[in-house]
Amino acid sequence: MANVLDPEKRLRVLAALVEGNSERAVERMTGVNRETVGRLSLMFGEGAIRLHNRVARDLACSLVTVDEQWSFVKKKQARVTIDDSSDVGEAYTFVALDASSRFVIAWHVGKRDQASTDIFMNDVRARLVVMPAMTSDGFAPYISAIGASFGPSIDYAQTVKNYTKRGRREGGPDHRYEPPRDPFITKKVVYGAPNLDAASTAYVERNNATMRHHIGRMRRLCLAFSKKLANHRAAVALNYAWYNLGTIVKTLRVTPAMAAGVTDHVWSLEEFMAALLDETPCEAPTKRELRPRTPEGTARELPGGRGFLRVVDGGKGKANEAPKPPQPPRPPAPVRYATPHVDDHEAHWEQMDLLAWRARERQLSFFDDEPDDE
Repeated sequence: MANVLDPEKRLRVLAALVEGNSERAVERMTGVNRETVGRLSLMFGEGAIRLHNRVARDLACSLVTVDEQWSFVKKKQARVTIDDSSDVGEAYTFVALDASSRFVIAWHVGKRDQASTDIFMNDVRARLVVMPAMTSDGFAPYISAIGASFGPSIDYAQTVKNYTKRGRREGGPDHRYEPPRDPFITKKVVYGAPNLDAASTAYVERNNATMRHHIGRMRRLCLAFSKKLANHRAAVALNYAWYNLGTIVKTLRVTPAMAAGVTDHVWSLEEFMAALLDETPCEAPTKRELRPRTPEGTARELPGGRGFLRVVDGGKGKANEAPKPPQPPRPPAPVRYATPHVDDHEAHWEQMDLLAWRARERQLSFFDDEPDDE
């Protein structure tokens, strides 16, 4: 049995699993039988779910981004037959990430359909105590799932990546996995009045790349893919739990759990394994009433904790126009003096500009141009 292994060997197995190694690779690295590694991985994954239920509750996350990433179990969807189980084929991982702390609020592994989206959004809603501003991609089931879980008062926007018709370069199979070129993003408001400048899925998409490196079962074009859905879910839960508690984000210099206020220190691998092996049951949190979040910019709080009044674009005013700068005072007109100017032929007065020091047209003359003949 896996639970009778030496604690040092179990720690080595755990260290290899959270770094994205497959079960056969862990067997070669640690000398532990592959079947034992599989049972231990499943046990660690179940413990990670219980651990996440203990720490990821009553979260005050104000900016949440959601996304889903593709994977498969046993075979790809195109090769699934009617005789295969419903667990076989595509297995999408839905992820909700706090953009401020990079904390993974919730995840769900299932099909990319309305039922999985509803389960995922209900889990996200149960772990929050603040009404967030939410951003997702253009996946249509998010609209009804978010509306049913949070209501129409949530600030929710979608960001959709569009690509030109040129697509990938023509050059044979060498460019098969090259992404389309020249993307541009369109943003649209779905519920409420979200800040479209802050609406982005960049952080959660970057987290997807990190998880695809750390979870060997999710790598493309390799033999480490999952053969059973339960093992796939266990591996996903194990790596997300370790990412929250033990991985330091370079830009934040702390772990996501520390940035979110869930814990006050970086978890060691020994502490993490002890928490995973704690078999104390812990159910997922239930929904609680959400309080309004403090909005960005100028706002006034309503009495009784009913929310905030803030200024949004729209109406007949010109809110988008920048205020005109005050006009500087006009400089005073230069003082001009009449100075005599005498030459050899005639004597006359000219008005001089003392600032420019150039002669103006003659204003006054005491003599005619031609003297009278007497």
